[in-house]
Amino acid sequence: MRFEHLDVWKRASRLSCDIYILTKNLKDYGFKDQITRAGLSVPSNIAEGEERESTKEKIRFFNYATASIAEVITQLYIGIEINYLDAKKSQELVKEAKQIFGMLKGLIRAKKMRISEEEAKY
Repeated sequence: MRFEHLDVWKRASRLSCDIYILTKNLKDYGFKDQITRAGLSVPSNIAEGEERESTKEKIRFFNYATASIAEVITQLYIGIEINYLDAKKSQELVKEAKQIFGMLKGLIRAKKMRISEEEAKY
């Protein structure tokens, strides 16, 4: 399984676990469900994308992961604002999520360059 070797997958998986821990005692189950699902979607889409055969398919799933990480960041900010989440810990998770976002964008750029190089061969 190639995805297990990706640092971005490892960090996204850790972030997902941290979100579950952060929201463990949250009573608003709708909010809790939404943020944990979004967090879980990030490493899941990275894994699914990395295991796809075509580079275009990989990019599609990495884009899904990028959208999910943006959703997580939004929900962390809202959770802080409405006093659902510990502000300090949530800000740390926002910082990590933004770094993961950057890593994903870099991965997407690298895959797009690969497509361009492959097309240039023909």
